[in-house]
Amino acid sequence: MKFQKKSLHFLEEYLNAASPTGYERNGQEIWMNYLKPYVDKIEFDHYGTCYGIINPEAEFKVVIEAHADEISWYVNYITDDGLIYVIRNGGSDQAIAPSKVVHIHGEKGTVKGVFGWPAIHTRSANQNEPVPKIENIFIDCGAKTKKEVEEMGIHVGCMITYPDEFFELNDRYFVCRALDNRIGGFMIAEVAKMLKDNKNKLPFGLYIVNSVQEEVGLYGADMIADTIKPNIAIITDVTHDTTTPMIDKKKEGEQKCGDGPVVFFAPSVHHNIREIIVETARSKKIPFQRAAASRATGTDTDVFAHSNGGVPSALISLPLRYMHTTVEMVEREDVANVIKLIYETLLQIKPTMNLKYH
Repeated sequence: MKFQKKSLHFLEEYLNAASPTGYERNGQEIWMNYLKPYVDKIEFDHYGTCYGIINPEAEFKVVIEAHADEISWYVNYITDDGLIYVIRNGGSDQAIAPSKVVHIHGEKGTVKGVFGWPAIHTRSANQNEPVPKIENIFIDCGAKTKKEVEEMGIHVGCMITYPDEFFELNDRYFVCRALDNRIGGFMIAEVAKMLKDNKNKLPFGLYIVNSVQEEVGLYGADMIADTIKPNIAIITDVTHDTTTPMIDKKKEGEQKCGDGPVVFFAPSVHHNIREIIVETARSKKIPFQRAAASRATGTDTDVFAHSNGGVPSALISLPLRYMHTTVEMVEREDVANVIKLIYETLLQIKPTMNLKYH
């Protein structure tokens, strides 16, 4: 599957937009504008979860879902001499912060800053090497005083994001911050585009859902599942490529970029839906991998599955390297195969199918 220029332009624009947890609006507007020609209706809820609907009058409802937010930081404390200390908004990694450029989203617009760190010359070999911690990482925005910081429009509660932008690596990988999980939003939008381009008529209502606030507790999905009340939900998110150094495969399993979508086995994953996905992959010769999750998947799959008295749900994941860094990497072919697998699976779903184990 070769991506059209229009699709790649959308992906780049969408990934580059700052869309942190709780402040997803910029990314959501880009996503909705792209999706609009391929659906019958666009909706959004009070907290910013957006969804497009194909066949909105249909009684039987199928959701395909991703999450729209990215990890970030909050301004937590401003010192008298103008330095900024932070707290997490999602699973932000303090280990990668030192020397990173940041954008502070203040009342007067975006202000640049840097995560400072003591020079190697000042870190005596006789002392313990300092390790980045939430308590000791700080942002320098060039101010001398707290008052000067505040005059820039920066206050406690301002959002801080990384400005790192999309690029391609070796004609094989997409690289960017926030591939977790705006690449999911891209993939479900491409599914809607394929359905429109191929003039497929679905015997159910399809809800293409881009949820907010996943990174802090799956909250957007929790809310929207109760709003839509779907009969089936297929979730797509990223999972770890465990073949890079310093990852224990005995603990994390073995998933690899380039080997195809990852189909999950977990208590919240419904057997019947998962088997449709697996059989579709086999019949359409789409490569796929398997992974297991103990207790919970840690994705929006869990809240969809546990909503409304139990919604048959499944998880199709995309292998990704270096999660929650600014250089997340996914393989183009895997992206194409996730899109194809979701698309082909939808064509197998019928409202009359058995959704119970007995």
